[in-house]
Amino acid sequence: MKRDGVTRPPFAEPEGLRAILRRLDQAGPQSWRQDPEAAELMRYAMDKYGALARKHHLEPEDAAVAAFEVMRTQSARNARDPWAVVTRAVYVTLVAEERANGLLCSTHQARRPHVSVHHDAERFSERDVALIDYHPALQAGLGSALEDGPNEDDEPTNAFFALDDTVEVFVELGWPQEVARNGVEYICTRLARSEDRQGAFEALRRDHYALAMLDINQRVWLAMLRTVLGNQNPDRTKTNAGRGVLLLLLTGYDLADVLDMPEITRSVLSVADAVVAGGAHV
Repeated sequence: MKRDGVTRPPFAEPEGLRAILRRLDQAGPQSWRQDPEAAELMRYAMDKYGALARKHHLEPEDAAVAAFEVMRTQSARNARDPWAVVTRAVYVTLVAEERANGLLCSTHQARRPHVSVHHDAERFSERDVALIDYHPALQAGLGSALEDGPNEDDEPTNAFFALDDTVEVFVELGWPQEVARNGVEYICTRLARSEDRQGAFEALRRDHYALAMLDINQRVWLAMLRTVLGNQNPDRTKTNAGRGVLLLLLTGYDLADVLDMPEITRSVLSVADAVVAGGAHV
């Protein structure tokens, strides 16, 4: 079949695609592996959707896999225009895979609206300017914290080092490195997008995506939030527990100081076993 002077395979047209899909279905699952025309169809799909895949930062092979999955369905075989069905399915799959890569989750999760609304994961350490230098969430109450801190003449700890030390607090108290790192960086990323610590805390407290990402339960997540951002009870505002590990480290305390504070370590230790066990969502 020729169009615009170019020979096109029969399956390039809706009728031809429908015919080959029905034939392959009747021949059984192995037909896709053994049939020469099926291999040619997959190469054609790679060429057809290659540009779309690259637009979503994926490879043409990813588009071919998505096309293969939908071509095996009854809806594609019986559609009035099979190519329209395939094209739509490939587009939706590529968008979901791109979101999954950005959100660091599975493609299945990225298809869910309550997950896909989140912004892509961002490492706290990728920022050029230290967070404490510009963000109001870490300016509130900073003066009093500095007055009470042990190193009044020193400049506040660089935010990047403070993040690493915050992770180290959890690791020293028995938490897995990966959970501690991912959790603290996620909290700091959300903090950077909030107007204050209390607002960030309230938003994160209801963030179910974090529970799935870290594979922890709500009790563990709340303990982590209170440790990093501080207990938001107004009665705790002027206490170390109310300031939280991140602010303490930013205002001059060092790692050893924080680890010697029972009001900080108590809650971290109380849930360490549940974190190590993993998957405890009760």
